[in-house]
Amino acid sequence: MSVSRHTPPRRVARAAAGVRATTGAAAAAALLAAAAAAWLPAPAAAQQPPRTLRIAMTATDVPTTTGMPNNGFEGMRFLGYPIFESLVLWDLSRADVVAGLRPGLAERWEQDEADPRVWRFHLRRGVTFHDGTPFNADAVIWNLDRFFRNDSPQFDPAGSAITRGRIPVLESYRKVDDFTVETVTTRPVSYWPYLVVYVLITSPHSFEQAGRDWGRVAALPPAGTGPFRLARFVPRQQAELARNDGYWDAGRRARLDRIVLIPMPEANTRLAALRSGQVDWIEVPPPDAIPSLRQAGFQVVTNSYPHVWPWVFAAGRQGSPVADVRVRQALNYCIDREGMVTLLNGTAEPSVGFVKANDPLFGSPQHRYRLDPARGRALLAEAGYSAQRPLRLKVGISTSGSGQMLPLPMNEFLQQSLRQHCGVEVAFEVVEWNTLLAALRFPPDQPQWLGADAVNISLYSSDPSAFARWFLSSNFSPRGSNAGHWRDEAFDRAFAALETERNPERIAQLLRTAHERLVDNPPWLWIVHDLNPRAMTRRVRGFTSAQSWFQDLTPVELQ
Repeated sequence: MSVSRHTPPRRVARAAAGVRATTGAAAAAALLAAAAAAWLPAPAAAQQPPRTLRIAMTATDVPTTTGMPNNGFEGMRFLGYPIFESLVLWDLSRADVVAGLRPGLAERWEQDEADPRVWRFHLRRGVTFHDGTPFNADAVIWNLDRFFRNDSPQFDPAGSAITRGRIPVLESYRKVDDFTVETVTTRPVSYWPYLVVYVLITSPHSFEQAGRDWGRVAALPPAGTGPFRLARFVPRQQAELARNDGYWDAGRRARLDRIVLIPMPEANTRLAALRSGQVDWIEVPPPDAIPSLRQAGFQVVTNSYPHVWPWVFAAGRQGSPVADVRVRQALNYCIDREGMVTLLNGTAEPSVGFVKANDPLFGSPQHRYRLDPARGRALLAEAGYSAQRPLRLKVGISTSGSGQMLPLPMNEFLQQSLRQHCGVEVAFEVVEWNTLLAALRFPPDQPQWLGADAVNISLYSSDPSAFARWFLSSNFSPRGSNAGHWRDEAFDRAFAALETERNPERIAQLLRTAHERLVDNPPWLWIVHDLNPRAMTRRVRGFTSAQSWFQDLTPVELQ
């Protein structure tokens, strides 16, 4: 469905200032060898430029490089925001608070007083894309057409599917003047700026240079406005970013000359690459290796951040056992979260809700989940399951992927825990990360769900838009990302009030009410919150571990 570019004329009042099967060892070794052959000839240190940071990602492939990366938020972290920007950006400068928002390609924005569906964005002047062409309102509209207008010459089906899944409430948009753009949402959405952050802006000229072929844009390279530009891209091997010396924010220009990004989905392969000096930084080190890494002088950085690692139940699929709320509650009483944290060597925290139990937004739900097999078995008995008729579930999981932590051993632990404590039998369908990720964009009765009763996809919980994206009934997939088709009337009522509310205290109160429903009528199996571990050599300096899925690489440097 297309989104209209234009809104009808309107009188506007003065606006007020205002979101594992394990990869084979041979395959992993081949991947590492390919990366080393391309980028890391021995002796590695003698061949690298003075300030080149080499990062091993958890992805199985280099995320797409056309301006809307796949591979979930790891794609956005490394091949998204460093190169391409949005009108609104994340403030990733602090480690002590959950990341908020800051102006990006828009200097400021406002919600209309008379019609709260209308937001105006005042664009930053003097910004150019990496290819030297100017950034302006025409470029913004061109990019919105890329994602939201099916009949536009630049329509990008892959990028559109990702963007529309994140932003299901855009009704229309228009250019007001060369440096002002207006957007209209389908209903008042008080958290609209938290959604705008997911629309990345690419140079229209790069598309023309590639003969209007997104497949060729990836190799040009494409042009954004960010502090880094794509310098080289070898599919399935690596991508290289180079510093953008003309970045519009002089105070935030990168200190590194280059960043090399290498996909390494297997944790022990990443560990070996770090220990041997083939990379400087790895995402998600094996938890059991953390003490020895620290003893050997490596930095291991962790921080609390808004990331929950759950099973997303197919709550709305007729015939699935998890359509019964008693089953979903029972499963939440049948798992050993503390044992999971021990398995992860303290790199996670138990999850008993969408947000952490000490968060003011947690509220006062009736259920406080913990390992309680007696209560879990009683709830299962109410739902008709027993030792003679055990509950059997199928769960879709991945081998690795963005934010997936260590999905194979973690899910094996859950399988054992559920069997031991409540007699639940779990079978897994193991697929590659992007295959699993497709479940977020389809109803739970479609083939993309693999016939599963739940899928294990870790997801963000950073702001009100995340509540809405995953749980509002109006965001059922494929329109939005409520992939399990969970519906709760009290949750929907609280959000309907929140979306028109402007008082921060009242918004917080409504979020607490909504969160209580997420606990008492659980759409997910609440398992753990990730502590976002990454390991790096002592040469890496200047990194702030923001409480976000995304990280600022501009202040990072190498000694």
